[in-house]
Formats: sequence, C-alpha cells, structure tokens
Amino acid sequence: MGEPLRQPLEPHHPYPVPAKRKLSSEIWKHRKEYLAISPFYLLFAVFGLFPILFSMYLSFQKWDGIGVMTFNGVNNYRFMLTDPEFWKAVGNTLLIWIYSTIPMLFSALVVAFLLNASFVKFRTFFRIGYFLPNVTSLVAVSIVFSTIFSNNYGLLNYIFTSFGLDPVEWLNHTWGIQLAVSFMVIWRWVGYNAVIYLAGLQSIPSVLYEAAKIDGASGIQSFFRITLPNLRPIILFTVITSTIGGMQIFTEPQVLVGNDGGANGGGLTIVLYLYREAFINNYFGYGSAVGWGMFVLIALFSIFNWKVVQGKGTL
Repeated sequence: MGEPLRQPLEPHHPYPVPAKRKLSSEIWKHRKEYLAISPFYLLFAVFGLFPILFSMYLSFQKWDGIGVMTFNGVNNYRFMLTDPEFWKAVGNTLLIWIYSTIPMLFSALVVAFLLNASFVKFRTFFRIGYFLPNVTSLVAVSIVFSTIFSNNYGLLNYIFTSFGLDPVEWLNHTWGIQLAVSFMVIWRWVGYNAVIYLAGLQSIPSVLYEAAKIDGASGIQSFFRITLPNLRPIILFTVITSTIGGMQIFTEPQVLVGNDGGANGGGLTIVLYLYREAFINNYFGYGSAVGWGMFVLIALFSIFNWKVVQGKGTL
C-alpha cells in the first residue's frame, strides 16, 4: 500500500499577529462596504450622537445661548426636582396619557376587528381612511380642534346650545384642556394602531379558530384564549410606543392654549415646559436637564408598562 495522504500544513507564523493589526486589515479588506454605509453613520454622529452628548454636557452648565458657559454642577437637576411647575407638567402629561392612550388602544383594537371581519365591504378604503389622520399636519389638526372646543363659537358649544344646554368654557378649565388634547391624540393615532393590530390579527392562523369552534369554544373564549395571547407582542409594542409618544406631547397643547399651558397650566406638558424654559426663557442648561429628566421618566414608565403587559405583578 502507498503512503497515506498528508494534509497540507497551514502556514505557521512564528509570532502571533496583533489584534489591532488583524482588525485594521479586515477593515481595509472590506473598505468598499464600509464606505458604502459610512454616510448613515456620519449623519448619525453629527445630527444624533453629538446633540445627545452635548445636551448631557450642557445640563451641567449655565448658559443663555449667547454668552459664556459657566459650570453649574447639579444645580439644574436640583432645581428641576424642587420646582412645582415641573411636577405639575409631569402630572398633566400622565393624566393626558391616561385619558388618551387607554381609549385609543381599545378603539384601535375594535376597529382592527371590524376591518378584519369578512362581512365588512370596501375594507381597503376604510383602512386608508382610518390611517389618514396619522399623516395629516398636526398643526392643522390642532387648529381645527381649537375651533371645535372654542369657548365662544366652538362646534361643541353650538350643539349644546341647540339642545338648550349651557355652553362650556372648555379652554378655561384644566380638565377641558386635557380632554381636548386627549381627543386630538385619540383621533390621530387610532388608525395607526388599528393597522398594526390588523397585521397581528391576520398573522394568527385560522386553523386555531376552526379547531376551537369544533371543540365548542365560544367567541369570547376564542378571544381570550387565542386572540389575546397571540396579540400580546403587538399590544406590548403599541403600549411602549404610545408611552413614548404620550410623554412627548408638545404641538397639541402649544397650538391649542399657548406656551404657558392655558388656564391654570392645565395643558403644560413636560416638553412644553422644556420648550418654555429653554427657548423662551433662554435657560438652555436647565432645559437640557429637563430633557434628561424626561428621558428617565419615559424609561421607567416604559419598563412599568412592559411589566404590566407581560403579566408580571411586581417589578
């Protein structure tokens, strides 16, 4: 018999190649690919990463936007935590979120069920119609709703007086301002979330419902045993995105009642408070601190909602 075939020996390097040298050679090897994706990272570094880092630095400074910055330590954060106006803005934002998000997500789920029903005709037309408010100019929407809730010549007060009821000064009361802002949020985002729920409903296999029907399950049992468990990731997504969006409400109250939040500050949200302090009062350092405080609140609130939707009782 002949000699056994020998495997070719791999080239032996007497000295190991440094990791940095390997990395640089790999980068140079794929330089065309990195060059192709570099515009995104350059734009993100200039318009995304740099403002974030600069706002963190600015939150420890005292600056009016023109003069020289002076180091202020944690005084901006200390003042934020002791300012009653800030906590009033936090409370208003949470109330508007509760008034708008819960009815909005429930209505979106109902609309998605109707759009997914086989007995509904022209479903494509209704899907487009429900989604249109999401792409409508928010400033125009706010102006329209300001005429609907106007104290003197609003559409709602016209309807009330037509039935012999007294007109309501919606924009002169805290609850009226928050209700008007909540209706704007509901009108704008019901269609968007309905389309997301509709996609989730259409991804559920129909054989599950057929098997449940054969086993004698009712429609309510199928909803709680099949639909909700399969929609849980979709519901979690909509709750988190609604939380982030609800904590950043700005245009609706700003156009509706102005920068001061209206009567008794009922429409003063966190972002409107930040805008007033930073761009009207020119406290850019304090405005940056408020921005980071809002980031912490959004993170904590999102984690809380995620735990609730996941069905865990404790954090």
